[in-house]
Amino acid sequence: MNTKLGNSELILNDDGSIFHLHLKPENIAKTIILVGDPGRVEQVSKYFDNIEFKIQNREFKTHTGTYKGNKISVISTGIGTDNIDIVINELDAIVNIDLEKRKIKENHKTLNFIRIGTSGALQSDLPVGCSIISKTAIGFDGLLNFYADRNKIGNKDIENEFIKHTSWRKLLTIPYFVDASEYLFNKICDGMIKGITISAPGFYGPQGRELRLKVADKKLNEKISSFNYKGRKITNFEMESSAIYGLSKLLGHNAITVCNIIANRIRNEYSKNYKIDMDKLIKNVLDKLKNI
Repeated sequence: MNTKLGNSELILNDDGSIFHLHLKPENIAKTIILVGDPGRVEQVSKYFDNIEFKIQNREFKTHTGTYKGNKISVISTGIGTDNIDIVINELDAIVNIDLEKRKIKENHKTLNFIRIGTSGALQSDLPVGCSIISKTAIGFDGLLNFYADRNKIGNKDIENEFIKHTSWRKLLTIPYFVDASEYLFNKICDGMIKGITISAPGFYGPQGRELRLKVADKKLNEKISSFNYKGRKITNFEMESSAIYGLSKLLGHNAITVCNIIANRIRNEYSKNYKIDMDKLIKNVLDKLKNI
């Protein structure tokens, strides 16, 4: 029996739109670009042939239009996996729940999520300005641990090897490892560095940065950089991909992340002109989405 979802579980606005995103089914495309910064929405949509819909609530900003005839939405998520929990669940609800009847639809609709972001490299040979496509995302955030079937979509073998290699502290949440959508990976990966990406639950301590507060494990980044699983190394830090990958797999959607490397943490380098590289990356990704 398809039970009706309660008002406190599926929260809608007075106009029938989903609570945080203020979106209805007709407002979004099947292919959705996710960016963190609301200001980056225009950096993407400026390439659209037209924009047919715009809305913003808090950090969640949406533009939907077409690029070379392909309907695309670009949505800002803000920073962190906690925001991703809102964005992915609400976008899924828009297409897979009848919002008026408050019941899950019988026919599932699959969305394509493409995160375009910025990131810091964890290997000395990765140049600032390069693009990394995340074959696997590592969650330091713990979000997926709150959901059933977490282990069914994760890679327990690499997880166990990583915990052993880093002497993972018991006070920390257990990390999880989730692979990207092979479908989207194969569509977009040409010309990009294939990597393993960590999503951290913060910008400073969780990524090994020290200002006035000292980190608990000063060698954690060194351990991360030296980790090698069947010839694969961890390439970069960012803050959203693990939740995008994990929730998408659990909900039956496709997800991929492509990041522009704006800093190299090993060489202590930072690019002041990364916005130029981001423009190139955005245009590159948009051109590869035409056949999705």
